[in-house]
Amino acid sequence: MMKKLDIFYMEGCPYCRNARKALAELISEDPEKGKIPVEWIDENRYPEKTEGHDYYYVPSIFCEQEKLYEAHPGDDYDFIREQVRKALEYAGR
Repeated sequence: MMKKLDIFYMEGCPYCRNARKALAELISEDPEKGKIPVEWIDENRYPEKTEGHDYYYVPSIFCEQEKLYEAHPGDDYDFIREQVRKALEYAGR
């Protein structure tokens, strides 16, 4: 049974942009990954949806209440892509 991923982001964030690009690439390479529900949550527009989630940096990826990835300054595209791939695998189990 697939689980839903919640991805907290901010508009204009380069790390968030890389996570979106990575997700799109991963889905184009394996369309089955596109069946995994993903909700992108703008933390500035919907702060109430971030309550109960422990993170500081964005993007941060959660599956249910479990944090799977939290970006850190300096994370490059390849690292972010790998974390998005791992999150999709986790949610698709």
